[in-house]
Amino acid sequence: MADRPAFYITTPIYYVNDVPHIGHAYTSLACDVLARFKRLDGYDVMFLTGTDEHGQKVEKSAAAAGTDPQSFCDDVSNSFRALAVTMDFTNDDFIRTTEERHKIACQGLWKALEANGAIYLGNYEGWYSVRDETFFAESELIAGEGGEKLAPTGAPVEWVEEPSYFFRLSEWGDKLLAFYEANPDFVLPKSRLNEVKSFVKGGLRDLSISRTSFSWGVPVPDAPDHIMYVWIDALTNYMTALG
Repeated sequence: MADRPAFYITTPIYYVNDVPHIGHAYTSLACDVLARFKRLDGYDVMFLTGTDEHGQKVEKSAAAAGTDPQSFCDDVSNSFRALAVTMDFTNDDFIRTTEERHKIACQGLWKALEANGAIYLGNYEGWYSVRDETFFAESELIAGEGGEKLAPTGAPVEWVEEPSYFFRLSEWGDKLLAFYEANPDFVLPKSRLNEVKSFVKGGLRDLSISRTSFSWGVPVPDAPDHIMYVWIDALTNYMTALG
């Protein structure tokens, strides 16, 4: 409403590789408390929660369960929706990344980035952890008990070589540092600002934003063999829900 200040709060959207647990309930409860308080304080509140449903982990979990990815996601997502009802959370929306509105938003964002020259087609090779949904440099890997290579989280990794679209993240270092200087309250808590700035100063690499080794995800516009990677898909949900 125009006469009331807006306040937007969201839980992380929960990954559907397993059923909800007490950690999910706690996180949503913390957001619900703040949403209720802000409404009492006169704000026009938008409180979002939902489920992140794409990726190789989901595709593999569905196969292990003997079902298709969409049916698998429907079942697990419904358990998160039931959690919100059982706990009497006051979320205004429940976003699912398998919804058509989200596909439209992701592809719209992709086309905007592409039109701005922020995306290019290349090839990726490196160590990939399915569990972490992250590529790791050789220097980041640790040795397992049997000498095998593992991600820093202890997750198994596999060598991946495939064509990939990249976001030109390397061009944003100076722009981000200038932004942090102009907006010192942007990174919270403030104790983390120097850590973030130090990370950016260390150099940013262009980011792989598509995959061709699995099919469960939002197709890249005009390149259906490519599936949008988590950075463009999952994170866009917070904009999708706002329309």
